[in-house]
Amino acid sequence: MLHFCLPVVAGLTACTQLGMESAQAPSDQLLYQSETFAVYADRVTQNLYEAAALSPTALISNYQSPANDQFSRGIDFKFSLNGKDNELPVGVNHFLVLYPEGDEGIVSPLITFGQTYTDTRPVPADDFLEQNVRFRIRLDMRPVLEAFARQGYYQDYRGERIYQSDFRGVYVAGNAEPLSWDFENLPSREGMQLQDPDGDGIYETTLVLNPYNPENFTANRWELTEDISAYPQYRSSQLLVDALYAMSLEEMKLDVRPDQTFMAGEKWNGVWTRDISYSIVLALAAIEPQISKNSLMAKVKDGRIIQDTGTGGSWPVSTDRTTWALAAWEVYAVTGDQQWLRQAYDIIKKSAEEDLQVAFNEQTGLFKGESSFLDWRKQSYPQWMGPVPIYLSETLGTNVVHYETYQILGRMAQLLGEPAERWQQVAQRVKQGLNKHLWQPDRGFYGQYLYGNAYLALSPRAEALGEALAVLYGVADAGQVQQVISRTPMTAFGATSIYPQIPNVPPYHNEGIWPFVQAYWNWAAARAGNEQALLHGLAATYRSAALFLTNKENFVASTGDFNGTEINSDRQLWSVAGNLAMVYRVFFGMQFEPGGIRFSPSVPEVYGGQRSLTNFRYRNAVLQLELSGWGNQIEQMELDGRVLDEPFIPADLQGEHRVLIRLSNSPYPQKPYAVVDNHFSLPAPEVQFTQQALRWQPVAGAVQYQIWQNGSLAAESADTQYPLGNGLAAYAEYMVAAVDEAGWPSFFSEPVQVVDPARVQLIEAEQLAPAASLQYEGYSGKGFVELSRQQNTHISFRVQVPQAGEYLLDVRFSNGSGPVNTDNKAAIRSLYVGEAYAGPVVMPQLGTEEWSNWGRSNPLRLQLQQGENQLQLRFMPWNENMNSEVNRAMLDQIRLIRL
Repeated sequence: MLHFCLPVVAGLTACTQLGMESAQAPSDQLLYQSETFAVYADRVTQNLYEAAALSPTALISNYQSPANDQFSRGIDFKFSLNGKDNELPVGVNHFLVLYPEGDEGIVSPLITFGQTYTDTRPVPADDFLEQNVRFRIRLDMRPVLEAFARQGYYQDYRGERIYQSDFRGVYVAGNAEPLSWDFENLPSREGMQLQDPDGDGIYETTLVLNPYNPENFTANRWELTEDISAYPQYRSSQLLVDALYAMSLEEMKLDVRPDQTFMAGEKWNGVWTRDISYSIVLALAAIEPQISKNSLMAKVKDGRIIQDTGTGGSWPVSTDRTTWALAAWEVYAVTGDQQWLRQAYDIIKKSAEEDLQVAFNEQTGLFKGESSFLDWRKQSYPQWMGPVPIYLSETLGTNVVHYETYQILGRMAQLLGEPAERWQQVAQRVKQGLNKHLWQPDRGFYGQYLYGNAYLALSPRAEALGEALAVLYGVADAGQVQQVISRTPMTAFGATSIYPQIPNVPPYHNEGIWPFVQAYWNWAAARAGNEQALLHGLAATYRSAALFLTNKENFVASTGDFNGTEINSDRQLWSVAGNLAMVYRVFFGMQFEPGGIRFSPSVPEVYGGQRSLTNFRYRNAVLQLELSGWGNQIEQMELDGRVLDEPFIPADLQGEHRVLIRLSNSPYPQKPYAVVDNHFSLPAPEVQFTQQALRWQPVAGAVQYQIWQNGSLAAESADTQYPLGNGLAAYAEYMVAAVDEAGWPSFFSEPVQVVDPARVQLIEAEQLAPAASLQYEGYSGKGFVELSRQQNTHISFRVQVPQAGEYLLDVRFSNGSGPVNTDNKAAIRSLYVGEAYAGPVVMPQLGTEEWSNWGRSNPLRLQLQQGENQLQLRFMPWNENMNSEVNRAMLDQIRLIRL
């Protein structure tokens, strides 16, 4: 027997043993090396940790998460009413230095809600908190309770009211596990709610800090146990890649549910639209087309694609359900199934028609809605952005998906003999909108999204998935492709979801690396022919999978550790598919078309040698693929010994066939690529309009401030105020960003509306329809009107305006049908001017049973005639949300502003 041992910290050794025939001598073939880690043909090394492939079906690793060993004694925390960040201003927290005392552990001082507590003791740099420390937190809630008793509500630091009737509980948030800054999910996290059993107004909870968690430690061995012989078998000169490929096939098989659909991962048993769709495109359509179909059809209801539950009640705040179309096309391209083509076309068409009515911005040519897959709002948006501003945002990744969806609709229509021109025109408008509004010539990549309120401006952050999709789906032209790959910031451990990171937000999407995003980036790097980018991306993919011995959902960008993100899971489906895609999409360069498979291999020189992919089942054929050499230029390709004129295998092959591809061993063209330090932007300023000026507190680290007016940069200044003078515009929206020394601006501040009151017209809803008898509070006027699928489905009203021109209309509403962060009960209505459709009025969820929590809808721009105008709010077929049963809001007031 051969003993294979890996060194571990503190002089320990992790050993395994297996038969001589299964082991190979360690390879000195270096694939990638940085200051942080190295990848060899058969192993990965990172500081004291090492993982090794012992055979094509066995791996070992001694990786241990270091998180428990470096748990700081200083923690930040704050309290929360109803799971909202409403105790103290953003970035202002309580601070405590932790030293346990006896069996009781740590007891906090009595902290008064809304009053900052700061421990002045120093935090030691090299002395960390012990494991499993009990921490009793004590909170004086009497100021809040007294306000409830005195006036029926508590007013937070922003001036917003939390009514006693809406009060659901008080919670604690913080920066040390098990605490979290994820305010919206606090009600569902065990131990985060404080209780007052004796009714004295002192609320408490006890937590265990720095808990020992066995999941912080990876398995020390993986060996294939599932039968994967039905799938394509991969062999290469890199034993590590072979083993990780086999591990990924096994994990894919384990992710198949009893109903023959794909679950999202070990901890995510459900079928999720975007998860399965991105996974199917990466790899799963190629090797499991039927289960891919089953999974896609599990996300169809009433003949349309289901948007996963999400911010503010799902669609239309989130609109990336059209990832389904990308996957449906991939299934068709792999199978050639004409029945599937018709079925998928009808589903995509119905969904697209709704999106055009509810989410398309005619002015920009872009679709509204949350960033694709970045569906945890504080992980990718500023703190002030709730569901309505997120609905208004026009994001990179989501719009590339929409672009390709309409391209697909056009292709499908042509194949089915139906009109295609309309879909092609929409696709071109989206492409033009992306390149006009989101492309940044000075930075060389696309911006993250447009955001604001009535006027939108661009966030210059990079968004890795969207950048990659723009390359892969042809939004970027040839010159832009090279810039995107060479200039999008990449960090030591890989492609962060966004760059730079958001301060004071824990790792997940923010400060996180997602292997499936890395896979799309690698695919795009191969497409661009950038060898250095591809080498870094492959190393990032193989490092994490090998050390962790599973395809994790995500890991922390600054440490490369899987522990420390808000949520994580083993065998995450799209991470699994991403690993497989390195073989199918990158090394063999497979591109599935209705008429066959096109090959454009990309093999960095250090990965050169012989590789094979056998038992690849394609329609009625079984392919035995062999690839030799390195580079991205094919010298010769043969099918059953016959030299082909182009690298294309037709779809009508039957039986077994041998495909030989020989690369030319020609160097890739030299292209720039740089790995940069991870970076955090500054916090966004909080801006107020007082005494004819915008004013804000200094932001530490800011070298200057940008002042934006109506979506355009108006000024740059080192001052913390911006006088507007007496000649104020009739209506203007201002936002301020703090710029750091590296030239990165913070997120914009919440838009400040400055408007001449004479131009504002308010219409109380109870003047238009019978007031509801519900006992909610905080409304204006004498009442409010209930909107539901049964009540007030059509409300007409007239407005008198002094002159013809452009106006803004929004409504004040409440929607307590669900929480801010999940569910599917966003309320939607259609506004008409006369008989002309003017756009949707979107009223997302603002908190479970928080019907006294009032907000404003999206603003609509209207062209009105002088004098009387007839307006209507209607519940139309395209206003159906994802719930289909509950589509309810309380309408308090309609506001009309003359621009």
